[in-house]
Amino acid sequence: MERRESDLRKLTHKVIKAESKAVQDLKKLSQERFACVADAIKALSKLSKQFKYHQINVSIVTQIESNKKDTSGEISYQISATVSQDESKINTELLSAGRFIIATNVLDSQELSNDSMLSEYKAQQSCERGFGFLKDPLFFADSIFLKSPERIESLGMIMGLCLLVYTLAQRHIRNALLESKSTIKNQLGKATNRPTLRWIFQCFQCIHLVTLNQEKHISNWNKDRDFILSLLPDDCLRYYQLVS
Repeated sequence: MERRESDLRKLTHKVIKAESKAVQDLKKLSQERFACVADAIKALSKLSKQFKYHQINVSIVTQIESNKKDTSGEISYQISATVSQDESKINTELLSAGRFIIATNVLDSQELSNDSMLSEYKAQQSCERGFGFLKDPLFFADSIFLKSPERIESLGMIMGLCLLVYTLAQRHIRNALLESKSTIKNQLGKATNRPTLRWIFQCFQCIHLVTLNQEKHISNWNKDRDFILSLLPDDCLRYYQLVS
């Protein structure tokens, strides 16, 4: 039901936007001059084919005689028209609102019912979002060229393992924020309890291990990074030498 209401709102917005554009296009066309009536009608017909939710309601072709002395009463034609909503096209969109098709090769309804199929489909969304991370330019996967099938399979396993670690770490941080009722700032500087791990990685850029007088120090450390690290297991603290 929520999906249908959302689709209907989007459809209403698209129809209004399309009507505004259609009116502007017709106004622009009405200012053009054509050599004959046929050319004017042809131009209007070409424009009307671009309308997705509207149709030409009334059209009028007007004969214009030039008042310029050097044109010797040259005659041209202008066309004006009004538009209205094409109910048949809009109704087609209304019928499809809130609907989508899921296909499967499991034909036995007892093995996989319609409700189970929908649940399985929704459960894949987190995986799909994860693959978006793997395809991100920051992962540099597009810069790797492998020829043999074995190496391609190996890279696939490594990428899958990276995605697993990424997902688990992101879930761990979000759960820790929820349990502690805390937030961190996102990319826009707004408080959130659902940060992406990619943003967490970016927060930990430009940190260096500096050796001074035979003593090791962590540079560019601050309270925000210290708080984020407190949400993670102790192994992460050891990496930054915050615990022994």
